[in-house]
Amino acid sequence: MPKLGVNIDHVATLRQARGGILIDPVEAATVCERAGVDSIVAHLREDRRHIQDRDIKLLIGKIKTKFNLEMSIAPAIIQIACNLRPDQVTLVPERRKELTTEGGLNVAANLKAVTAAVKTIEDCGIKVSLFIDPDQRQIAAAGKCGVKIIELHTGRYAIAEKPAQKEKFLYQLKRSVGYAQDLGLVVNAGHGLDYENVKPVAAIKGINELNIGYSIICRAIYSGLFKAVQEMKELTR
Repeated sequence: MPKLGVNIDHVATLRQARGGILIDPVEAATVCERAGVDSIVAHLREDRRHIQDRDIKLLIGKIKTKFNLEMSIAPAIIQIACNLRPDQVTLVPERRKELTTEGGLNVAANLKAVTAAVKTIEDCGIKVSLFIDPDQRQIAAAGKCGVKIIELHTGRYAIAEKPAQKEKFLYQLKRSVGYAQDLGLVVNAGHGLDYENVKPVAAIKGINELNIGYSIICRAIYSGLFKAVQEMKELTR
């Protein structure tokens, strides 16, 4: 059974919408840990649209399982990681106008820059993973960078609407996991996974961990809303 990492970015998204303090990603992370997750994931974006520097500092001091910091290879962000030293860094591509990460890091086309970033981070005693597409060329390039961990982007599988397309992308993921394992890499996976599509991916032999965020936070709004309304109703009586 693969481990589960929960991404708490969108807890911070809700907070930033009002700039308030009623919702706290650090508190959300502790709830996730009590629920049995294996790691907490947060993405420190260059534009700071959700997670803030202060959140990262607090999370590193609070997390009892494993803290996985997603980030770009921008030098300023790498310096923050080296100063704060999370358990793991996952390097991802980042574009300012994207709503969410749209694909894997193109390691093959940026081998020199990615290798340099990996070395800098690993020299600080931090494990490094690369978030890449399930493509043998990218997996081979990741191996050349010296990392021991990769995370396969599951987005194309997740958004496929036709059964034949879904099967095609699922098969691609399976082949990629096997290829990566042959290279001695630990294989994680994530992006777009939800309560309807996660089972076939979780069943792929060799996947170490699934990282899921948005669908869990969305489900939590409904799962906890009934109780929240009841509690407020009681207080107003």
